Amino acid sequence: MSRFFVDAASVGSDRIYITDKGDIKHIKNVLRLKVGDEIEVSDSSEWEYFCLIDSIDSDEVQAVIQDKQKFAGEPDLRVTLFQGVPKGSKMDDIVRKCTELGASTIVPVFMDRSVVKDNGSYGKKVERMRTIAAEASKQCQRGIVPEIGGPVKLKVLPGILTDYDLIILPYENEEGCTIKDSLKGVDTGVKNVAVIIGPEGGFSDPEVELLTNTGAKSVSLGKTILRTETAGIAAIAMIMYELEL
Repeated sequence: MSRFFVDAASVGSDRIYITDKGDIKHIKNVLRLKVGDEIEVSDSSEWEYFCLIDSIDSDEVQAVIQDKQKFAGEPDLRVTLFQGVPKGSKMDDIVRKCTELGASTIVPVFMDRSVVKDNGSYGKKVERMRTIAAEASKQCQRGIVPEIGGPVKLKVLPGILTDYDLIILPYENEEGCTIKDSLKGVDTGVKNVAVIIGPEGGFSDPEVELLTNTGAKSVSLGKTILRTETAGIAAIAMIMYELEL
């Protein structure tokens, strides 16, 4: 069944109003849905609804609510990926796969060894990532669309990371602690986890020192060195397995 996302203001007492132009076009021209067809709608906050389409117009689709329940497929654990900005279209795949795995937020980070430089135009790529996250969320029946943050520089992370219960730093030179070790015995009260992944060239030594001094746990993801586009996906899968499932 097709799923759509609206904000809470679009949910009435007995019906939901879909006004996003892209969603309306998808309903009419791609899915070719008709009045009486079934859809699922998330309010992007807490509730998901089973609905029947009541009307389809060029600027609005109305759907009558048949059933309402709290999110069934949304993880309780909130994982934020701080991803060192990679080359090319790798970030698209990272966003897509991490959305499927349950990441709640993804933030591009410019680091010392990032090949891509921030010339002020990266915001256009962020908009594309948000579209990809929305499409992936619909496909995998997420309750929310992960937030795609605007790009930041690594030096600002210490001020951001204070909001997290656990900070995981996969680092290719780490030999004493695996991610498995770092997750053993983690308090069940942990709800907000940050994962920080370096770009193609990895972290610089000053970056690792800055992050570990902030409270990040340097960990190994295994005996092989993973590509930047693989490392975050692997780390989130491991964290979800250990702390969520």
